[in-house]
Amino acid sequence: MKVNIGAVTLGVRDVDRSLWFYREGLGLRSEAIIGTEYVRDQDNPGGAVAMFTLDSGLILSLYSRDDLAQDAGVAVERVAGSPMSLGYFVDSREEVDSTLQRALEAGGTVVRAPLERPWGIYAGYFGDPDGHLWEVVYFLPGSQPG
Repeated sequence: MKVNIGAVTLGVRDVDRSLWFYREGLGLRSEAIIGTEYVRDQDNPGGAVAMFTLDSGLILSLYSRDDLAQDAGVAVERVAGSPMSLGYFVDSREEVDSTLQRALEAGGTVVRAPLERPWGIYAGYFGDPDGHLWEVVYFLPGSQPG
């Protein structure tokens, strides 16, 4: 079986605010919030979502926590953050530093300053406005993912 993750959806408190953070703050490309014509009812979530197609083809989606919970059929507490991080790979140490700075200036938090790790990376962490953790990673010469 071939496994292909095509999208990652983050549950957020405020889709507009999160769209601004990722588009204006971090420079990801997205046209706007789409799906606003779909109104939430007892059986279906609302449809408003912001989507970013990343260079790899992966889609990053931002969906309200309430709508994500209703769509999945779980309590909203289940989508209020999760014990995971997302990897944000860059091409240099300077890009690690500048990405963390951009996240901070856009309203995120730097939760771990960048440092060189013994397994061959230079990396640091930021949290977005909803607390989703992102590890910004540069693979040192001679190292590679996997």
